Amino acid sequence: MEKFVQIKEKLSNAGLKATHPRMVVFNELMNSKDHPSAEHIHDRIKTDYPSISLGSVYRILDVLVDVKLVQRVSVRSGYKRYDANMEPHGHIYCLKTDAIQDFYDSELYDLINDFFRKKKLKNFKVKEIKLQVVGEKVDPEVDVTII
Repeated sequence: MEKFVQIKEKLSNAGLKATHPRMVVFNELMNSKDHPSAEHIHDRIKTDYPSISLGSVYRILDVLVDVKLVQRVSVRSGYKRYDANMEPHGHIYCLKTDAIQDFYDSELYDLINDFFRKKKLKNFKVKEIKLQVVGEKVDPEVDVTII
């Protein structure tokens, strides 16, 4: 119950009504570590909440992205995937398995931020930097090459 109080508060602080469908979808995403698609979220909630349609899940996720409670994660399969973890972090995406893994490296983000601060891009203000590493899991015995 405490979790739903926190979710309601986050939605309210973002200027949204804490509707039942929003709370259910946001809760499912907050409890997911696999960066699910809208379809995956719908599959997970439809048994307990059959009145929430796939279209509603998509609309809710779009609203949550717009108010910055959730972020989209790009993948090559074409699906939109979502992450409720809004802490600064990057993603590692596996082409073979379509898996997404979070990674944290404050030193790397400091380097990237310093790089852009020094470049002083003209007529452009950097608001966000997203880092995603794309590759494939390989046999541990194989030497790994970075492009």
